[in-house]
Amino acid sequence: MNIAIIGYGKMGHEIERIARQRGHKISLVIDMENAGELNASGLADTDVAIEFSSPASAFDNISRCLKAKTPVVSGTTGWLDNYDEIVQLAHKTDTGFFYASNFSIGVNILFAINSRLAELMNNFPQYEVSMEEVHHIHKLDAPSGTAISLAKQAAEKLADKDSWSLRMNENRKIYINAKREGEVHGFHKVVYDSEADTITISHNAKSREGFASGAVLAAEYMKERTGIHNMKALLNL
Repeated sequence: MNIAIIGYGKMGHEIERIARQRGHKISLVIDMENAGELNASGLADTDVAIEFSSPASAFDNISRCLKAKTPVVSGTTGWLDNYDEIVQLAHKTDTGFFYASNFSIGVNILFAINSRLAELMNNFPQYEVSMEEVHHIHKLDAPSGTAISLAKQAAEKLADKDSWSLRMNENRKIYINAKREGEVHGFHKVVYDSEADTITISHNAKSREGFASGAVLAAEYMKERTGIHNMKALLNL
């Protein structure tokens, strides 16, 4: 399979390594220096594009792929205010789009546990929910897309919560403590605390390999697929 890599930072390099390891070819690499090559001509030999760029460029990158009728897998966070426009464009062009705030298999299992735990905890209002996420100092957005996904999941199940906040003690908001430290690959924790005890679930990423492997698996899944897809479908969770 021919894969285009959009965003050639540390994640892009790791995606390239995993893709080649799995027998795929890299048809195009796009970074800031050659962004103009991301068009129908540049993508002509590409089966699927994998996009890990920046919040400022993700929407434009994904749009260009869809307009070129190239299925695209995106893991960039911080641009989701425009998500519905991308969904509409994918349907309009009859092209596949796969988005995940986190491609780690472990994190997506955490998502499944998080949703079920929140459903159970809704019956026990004496527990107050909060979250913590830690990432490397180079990450541009805070909180992480993964933390937002976890918070939204919980808020859907908890009657006394409707959203999240970076500030403590906001009415009906789940507090997310977002930290940027060193070269941390990604740590997420969900805590339900009461006067009697504490319940905690967490995930700690040891390297970028899990994220890159998941993204390549998603690209394999998306070859010749149309419509909107996600990790829940890919992993059958």
